[in-house]
Amino acid sequence: MTSVAVSHAIDDAAPPGAGARYTVAETPPNILVHLTQLALSRGLRCDGWFAGSGLTREQLNDPTLRISYRQAHSVIRRALQATGEPGLGLAVGRGETLGSFGLLGLAMMTSATFGDAMKVGIAHHRVSGSLVDVSFEVVGPREVALAVWPRFNDAPLLPFLCEELFASSLAIARELAGPGFQPLRLELTYARPAHAKDYAEFFQCELLFGARHNRIVIDAQWLEHPLPTHNPLTAQQALSLCTQQHDVDGPQQEIVASVERLLRSHLRNQPRLPDVARMLNMSERSLRRRLAEGGRVFREIHDRVRAERALELLHGGTLSVAEIGLEIGFSDPREFRRAFKRWTGMPPRSARQHAA
Repeated sequence: MTSVAVSHAIDDAAPPGAGARYTVAETPPNILVHLTQLALSRGLRCDGWFAGSGLTREQLNDPTLRISYRQAHSVIRRALQATGEPGLGLAVGRGETLGSFGLLGLAMMTSATFGDAMKVGIAHHRVSGSLVDVSFEVVGPREVALAVWPRFNDAPLLPFLCEELFASSLAIARELAGPGFQPLRLELTYARPAHAKDYAEFFQCELLFGARHNRIVIDAQWLEHPLPTHNPLTAQQALSLCTQQHDVDGPQQEIVASVERLLRSHLRNQPRLPDVARMLNMSERSLRRRLAEGGRVFREIHDRVRAERALELLHGGTLSVAEIGLEIGFSDPREFRRAFKRWTGMPPRSARQHAA
C-alpha cells in the first residue's frame, strides 16, 4: 500500500464505537463550505480534498445537500494535511458571521436578549451544520457556558472542531452584543497546541488546556443584554422555519439527542431511564417506546455516551483512570475498568497509550 493510500485509509476509518450513525448523511455542509471558501480566497486548490468521499466541491452549492460525519472528517483531514496549518479551525471560525448561519442566524439576531439568542442557537445548532453537539451549562452563580460534546471519539479532529465552533460563536457573539463582548475563559480537553498564542490573540481570555470539559465560559450578566435588532414576529417565523429544516425522522432523532444531552450533563450521577424520563417530563414507558420507535435502547445510548466521554478524557491525558471513572459515574475504579473494556475491547491504560 502506498503512503497516499495509507493516508486516505486513516482519514476514512471510523472511530471506535462509531456505528452506523458515522455514515448517515444528515448534516448541512456549512463547515465544508466555509473551509473551501477560505482555501479559494488563499488561492489554494481544494478539489482533491473530496477524492473518495462521494462528494465534489461543486455539490456544496446545493442547498438540499446533506453529508455524513465520515465525509466531513475525510475532507477536513485532507485540508489539514494539505495546508499544514494547525490553526485552520480558528481561521475558518473567525470568518463566520450571522449570515453564515442562514435562518438560524436570523432567529438569533431577532431574539430579545443575548441569552435568548444563545439558547436558540444551541437548540437548533444542527441546522447550522455543526459537527459536534453543544449544550448550555450553568457553571457557577455568575458564570454560564457553551459546552461542546464530540459526537465521536475523533481525537485528531477535536482541536479543529472546537476551534471552529468556539471561534465562530465568539465572532457571532460580538456581532450580536457588540465588540466589547468578552468571555471569561476557554476550557479545552486537549493538550496545549503549538499555536496557543493564536487562541490568546483571538479569545483574549484565560485559556485552560487539558481541562475536563470543552466549553467557553461567560459572565451570566450577558444573558440579559438586550439586542437592538429584536423583532418578535421575524424571530418566530425564523424559528418555525428552522424547525421545518429538521429531517423527516427528526422526532426520533430529537428524543435520542435529548437523552444524550441529559446523560452527558449528569454522567457523574449515573442517571437511570426513570431519571432521564422525569427530566424530560415524560413517563418511563413513553420514553422507552419513543426510543424503541427509532430502534434505540436506553442502556446502549448510556454506554456509548460514557465510553465516548471516557475516551475523550483519556486522550486529554491529565486525569487518572480513577478520576475519569468518577467523571462518568463509577466510584469503584475496578468497575470502571471492566465496563470500559466491555465497551471498547481494551483497558483504559491501553486506550491512553494507543492515543498517545
